[in-house]
Amino acid sequence: MILSNPKFAEHGETLAMKGLTLNCLGKKEEAYEFVRKGLRNDVKSHVCWHVYGLLQRSDKKYDEAIKCYRNALKLDKDNLQILRDLSLLQIQMRDLEGYRETRYQLLQLRPTQRASWIGYAIAYHLLKDYDMALKLLEEFRKTQQIPPNKIDYEYSELILYQNQVMREADLFQESLEHIETYEKQICDKLIVEEIKGEMLLKLGRLKEAGEVYKELIERNAENWHYYEGLEKALQPSTLEERLQIYEEVSKRHPRAVSPRRLPLNFVSGEKFRELMDKFLRVNFSKGCPPLFTTLKSLYYNPEKVSTIQELVTGYEASLKTCDLFSTCENGEKEPPTTLLWVRYFLAQHFDKLGQCSLALDYINAAIASTPTLIELFYLKAKIYKHVGNLKEAAKWMDEAQSLDTADRFINSKCAKYMLRANMVKDAEEMCSKFTREGTSAMENLNEMQCMWFQTECAAAYQRLGKYGDALKKCHEVERHFFEITDDQFDFHTYCMRKMTLRAYVDLLRLEDVLRKHAFYFKAARSAIEIYLKLHDNPLTNESKEQEVNSENLSAKELKKMLSKQRRAQKKAKLEEERKHAERERQQKNQKKKRDEEEEETSGPREELVPEKLERVENPLEEAIKFLIPLKNLIGDDIETHLLAFEIYFRKVSDHSNLPEIVSKVLTQEMQKIFVNKNLENFNEEFLKHNATSIQHQLSGAKMMYFLDKSRQEKAIAVATRLDKNMRDKNVKTLTKVFEALLDGSFGSCHTQCEEYQAACHKLFPFTSAFMPATNEDDSSIASVNHTAINHDLLSNEI
Repeated sequence: MILSNPKFAEHGETLAMKGLTLNCLGKKEEAYEFVRKGLRNDVKSHVCWHVYGLLQRSDKKYDEAIKCYRNALKLDKDNLQILRDLSLLQIQMRDLEGYRETRYQLLQLRPTQRASWIGYAIAYHLLKDYDMALKLLEEFRKTQQIPPNKIDYEYSELILYQNQVMREADLFQESLEHIETYEKQICDKLIVEEIKGEMLLKLGRLKEAGEVYKELIERNAENWHYYEGLEKALQPSTLEERLQIYEEVSKRHPRAVSPRRLPLNFVSGEKFRELMDKFLRVNFSKGCPPLFTTLKSLYYNPEKVSTIQELVTGYEASLKTCDLFSTCENGEKEPPTTLLWVRYFLAQHFDKLGQCSLALDYINAAIASTPTLIELFYLKAKIYKHVGNLKEAAKWMDEAQSLDTADRFINSKCAKYMLRANMVKDAEEMCSKFTREGTSAMENLNEMQCMWFQTECAAAYQRLGKYGDALKKCHEVERHFFEITDDQFDFHTYCMRKMTLRAYVDLLRLEDVLRKHAFYFKAARSAIEIYLKLHDNPLTNESKEQEVNSENLSAKELKKMLSKQRRAQKKAKLEEERKHAERERQQKNQKKKRDEEEEETSGPREELVPEKLERVENPLEEAIKFLIPLKNLIGDDIETHLLAFEIYFRKVSDHSNLPEIVSKVLTQEMQKIFVNKNLENFNEEFLKHNATSIQHQLSGAKMMYFLDKSRQEKAIAVATRLDKNMRDKNVKTLTKVFEALLDGSFGSCHTQCEEYQAACHKLFPFTSAFMPATNEDDSSIASVNHTAINHDLLSNEI
């Protein structure tokens, strides 16, 4: 109505506000048009600049929004709302210096508000200026009128945050005095004691620290950290003194597991046998499925593994004959379930040692005695997974979930195993039992940010050669991480209002390293490998290929081919229409409120179309987008650098005329690496230095063949060595060698490939990749493609 009046039709601020309203209605293009028009008509208005900033913020263009807010502040420097909005963007973008300045302005304008003091203190804390942060927090604390005997949650959180800053500043004495002074006003009594124990240890007051940790153990006798603190405080000088600590706790807490489990880490010899014997018997008698998981960390020590094996195989033999743990004992007989759990443990034990035949024997014996126990089928599936027979593993996991179809955990495990066996449709159907009705399982799992499913799905599509579908899943995972980063926006004001300051700082630190998570790494690695493959072998346009082929066809053959194409196009059109109708139906079923919320928080998202994703113009640039977070956050992982090498090696090789500075750096670094040795000698030294590692021998053999094709037989012999000295003879490593023989890394070598397959089959008879091809089965190449062991694209190039 205002704008319809000719006098005010060009009023800048009104035009901007209309644009803001249109943006809220989802009309982005019109919104920008009106806001820009308003800004042109009144460029000196802080309102126009503020609204323009709000539009940029809604589109996640935070840098641009900050510029707009700064322009608005030049025109109205004390505008509280603009300052608050600017501070939110600055902390979101981690512009800590700018955030501190903005919070200082807010403190000057509103010195009585709690958020002004807290925000300014947090800015100094994040900048690691602990002294200033503590001064501000203390000044603010003095203004809080809380009676000494009253417990106020928000005041309690302020005290604990203050103490956290002291500990980070290494002010241990001050931290201890502080926590003791305000102890009665803190709600979380447990953390008070934990801080006391930690600070007393840091200050060397060991006797007092010991008393604190004893009290903590009385409160929770299963916390390993408390025992570690108690040992540091008591400083036992002998093994007997160290053991006595745990024996005393065990007497007071006879049902606690930790005081009986922890001594197994540091004792050895006969004492280890004695303690392990007691520990195993108790757990087998009462039936403890996670027993092996509890002891798995001991398996780095061959002597301890040997003792465990000797004890448990002895139990199994004795229980079969007389229902006792030892034939020379007299006493109450063990129930039949004891033998069951002993066999279950032995199956896990031999699976861990790579002796799959023995593991299967024990688990089959357990299943024969109790065919209704889910854990047994779950373990059998796990054993088959470890030997590389993923179809069989999926089959047994399906059997496990059929025993309890209401168990979401076993349902998820079954879906995961199906994906490992490339059974994507089956996995989707399995998950659909627990997803929302009315939408496809894939869509619902994406909405729920179910990233374990999406990363496994991406890997399955990658193995099947469906690169577009795999990339879609990778991009979906990347979007989840973007949304998680974006969601922290809501907490910048909330946490200061609710005084959850410790949790807030932890959140900020987590978000800074968010893409370090294994889910992101898996998705990024798959995406990079696919983009590299698409760069090396771009997908061709089918219609162009058909045009070329049609030139060599007769009229009759051409007519037949065109008819076939028309039928295929018609079928594809009908399928696309069906999919479109299904999508529309799903969209109607989704709640309007959720759609509005998603639009508000995330903005409109471009649809991920597999066909477009696998036909990108510059695959290497797309790969770099996934690589950058890995380089920034996971630089200590060799795989990050191998992926980076693969990308940049291709970018360099695409340009024959390298810039002079690049050539200079490459030449200098190559000289440092090779130290005037030729490539053949360097490779021979590498092979000699890593003579017992199959993986190293494979890489050296590939390089040998790459440098000199006439040495094919020698290179294959090096790669396929399986003598007793080789230390990494496992399914994963041998499959990599087998894949290298098949994929042309050593040229044509069909005979050697079959011989190696037969040799590996003798070592691992249950591994599907090494099973000889039969009439019913696919070829050995297909078998390899169906394994869950990811094809190591990188090692083929090194």
